[in-house]
Amino acid sequence: MNISKIIKSTSILFLLIFIYACSPIEDRDELKNSFSADNIVLEATQSTPGGNKVSIKMATKGVTGYWDYVLEKKVFTDQVDDIVYPFRGEVPLTFYVTTPYLSDGSNVGQVEYVKKTIKVKITQLDTKLHDYFYALVGKNMEGKNWVFNRDASVWYAMTAPESSGSMWWDKGRCCPAFGEDAYMAFDVENAALNFRTYSSKDDKNPKKGEFSFSKDFKKFSISGDANLLGSNDPDAGSHREYQIIKLTDNELILYVPVVYKDVPGKDEFGWIWVFKPQENK
Repeated sequence: MNISKIIKSTSILFLLIFIYACSPIEDRDELKNSFSADNIVLEATQSTPGGNKVSIKMATKGVTGYWDYVLEKKVFTDQVDDIVYPFRGEVPLTFYVTTPYLSDGSNVGQVEYVKKTIKVKITQLDTKLHDYFYALVGKNMEGKNWVFNRDASVWYAMTAPESSGSMWWDKGRCCPAFGEDAYMAFDVENAALNFRTYSSKDDKNPKKGEFSFSKDFKKFSISGDANLLGSNDPDAGSHREYQIIKLTDNELILYVPVVYKDVPGKDEFGWIWVFKPQENK
């Protein structure tokens, strides 16, 4: 074989390799859903027929997400056991899927995040609640109103950071940002943790929201349009989560350990609220 034939053969070989390398690969793995949105399986089990202790489970493989079961809004787990509800009625249990779902099966531009809801019906409160529910809402869960405890030595004040007992400014006696007739109302009607604030006893348009306790009952939270009396005061900052210092039938003490944490130009401090039940509800 002469040199020209060798060169020609070699050139053809490289050309074929180049063409093959540039050709599209047809046999590729296609993006596809790992689950069917219509077939997500949610389970709810009541410890007794119509009872208020409920366990829930998302039983579909390939799916991740979180539960909203009213008492807590965002619990990242497939299963939650022994939830004790403080009310009767039909309760929605919603699982929000965080695994992306391709609505047309292949187009990554059509990603959506689906959710699914089931309901349980509670007809009896046969499992005892945490004592805080009875203290806050009433011994028979009948609803209860609270006002600032103006008989206490301090009832609305700035404290040292991380020290609820070290008072810096007794603003409640100095210049409160609310009227003496203002009050808060808590109830569990319509299968919800209802919270309202009234500017006075004649207020016909209260601000409305919901309350909740953390799972360990160390923190108290508010959502919606309403908030604790005085919480929107610029001095106290605006908060949604509070530490529970004390909660009994006769007293509610809430605390934010650090206001304006890590905010440039702002000094840090704590803030405390002290309430008592309203007389003659």
